[in-house]
Amino acid sequence: MQGTPRPAPRGGEHLQHEKAYQDHRRKVQDARPLVDAGAPRPCLHLQLKLKRLQLEQERLSVIKRDNRLLLENVARVMRTRGQTDSRHESTRRRN
Repeated sequence: MQGTPRPAPRGGEHLQHEKAYQDHRRKVQDARPLVDAGAPRPCLHLQLKLKRLQLEQERLSVIKRDNRLLLENVARVMRTRGQTDSRHESTRRRN
């Protein structure tokens, strides 16, 4: 039956095919692209560098500790008026 011609569509069938074809053409015109050609979304774990934050916090804690020790030393010197002990025999020069 492959080589036999199809009978001509009747009036109502032709209009149905025409309407279906027009619907198809409208859908093709309204179709949106499916390929996302935009920039990739940024990875948060690459932007928020947790190891760098940890190292900086450790560095700041060392600086705070050193500052506290210096402040204690300065306060002790101010309390004792910075007296030096120059009476030790071992610090005197020998001739």
